[in-house]
Amino acid sequence: MPLTMAAEGEVSTIKRVGGKEEIRRHLENMGFVPGAAVTVVSANNGNVIVNVKDARVAISREMANKIMI
Repeated sequence: MPLTMAAEGEVSTIKRVGGKEEIRRHLENMGFVPGAAVTVVSANNGNVIVNVKDARVAISREMANKIMI
């Protein structure tokens, strides 16, 4: 399921990252790699704030839909 479906505070493991090559590379550079633990902190106004690899990152809902957990 996409990251946008995860409940706030729920720790999930990234299964795969989809999208075009440049988007995948950008997400991987931010720490969104298969096998990494990710926690949704909050989701509002179309943006999703997540904790990944001890960093808090804000991404758009479009990008979060490309991250499968």
